Amino acid sequence: MSNTSTEYDAVINTCRGLFIKKTHDYGTAWRILRPASITDQIFIKAQRIRTLEEKKVSKVDEDITSEYIGIVNYCVMAMLQLECGPETPVELPADEVSVLYDEKVKETKDLMLAKNHDYGEAWRDMRISSLTDLILMKILRVKQIEDNKGLTLASEGIKANYQDMLNYAVFALIKLNP
Repeated sequence: MSNTSTEYDAVINTCRGLFIKKTHDYGTAWRILRPASITDQIFIKAQRIRTLEEKKVSKVDEDITSEYIGIVNYCVMAMLQLECGPETPVELPADEVSVLYDEKVKETKDLMLAKNHDYGEAWRDMRISSLTDLILMKILRVKQIEDNKGLTLASEGIKANYQDMLNYAVFALIKLNP
């Protein structure tokens, strides 16, 4: 388990580094996005990964790795948007964003460690394409919950689905960079 934790942290450090650099470049312009728009951005990235997995040809100079990094970062954005109310300013200071990013990742990593314990690291035996499919399935679930105005009868909420997508993307990145 400690190997998974170390690998997870290394992947997150890469994702976080890019997120913080983009925050310095663009500010927190993403704060203007409604949660459903962020869900759609995650969908676009996951669908592109699936297309690249199937066609193996890319006309845009971004590989699968960069798309999974994007999924991780959009999932963090989505969780932050769920938490920030209308009183939260659109523009947030980079140091505050850094702290918030770390909080969301820690919560998500803790969930991963608990599930990983119970599932016996089954993800290590999965194909990367299956992780992509699971992300796409979770996106469709989130879209349905969003269409239902956030109400569920027996299912996890939106945040739990974003956490699962983030963790699946981290698993894929670990597998892509052994």
